[in-house]
Amino acid sequence: MSDNAQQPQQNNQPAFDIIRLYAKDCSLETPNVPTIFTKEWKPEIKVDFDAKPNKLNEDSYEVDLRVTVTCKLGEEVAFICEVHQAGIFLVRNIDDATKDFLLSGVAPNILFPYAREHISSLVNRGTFPPLNLQPINFEAMYRAQQAQKAQQAQSDVANGAASNEAPQA
Repeated sequence: MSDNAQQPQQNNQPAFDIIRLYAKDCSLETPNVPTIFTKEWKPEIKVDFDAKPNKLNEDSYEVDLRVTVTCKLGEEVAFICEVHQAGIFLVRNIDDATKDFLLSGVAPNILFPYAREHISSLVNRGTFPPLNLQPINFEAMYRAQQAQKAQQAQSDVANGAASNEAPQA
């Protein structure tokens, strides 16, 4: 009897959990192979990333972390490696601000090590020198973006109030 009595109470508890992690898409493009292998290896590496949450149902969200690494030797592309590492996350009984932080900050932090491993493996299989991406703190980036948005909103309000004041003659 006590188990059934606690069941409704447990459903009201805040919850954030991983349901499933998976590779959604992985690709390695090597447009200038094999001639690129004859060049002196002084790569320029560019890393782009984006995380997009998508609501699946009332309590489940998919977060798709896209990481794209572009490696160039001068003007020639050595490789482009793109990984979409995704996960399904349970988010229940959590306010919108916290939910946004969990899906845009915490979930990408969980997904990134898997994406980094896929990229390292794909680049290695292309017989390029090892590539080990540095960790990225998505939580700190999220907080910085929120602070910037808040500062911009305050600036917009201040500028709007200043422009609404009528000049006195």
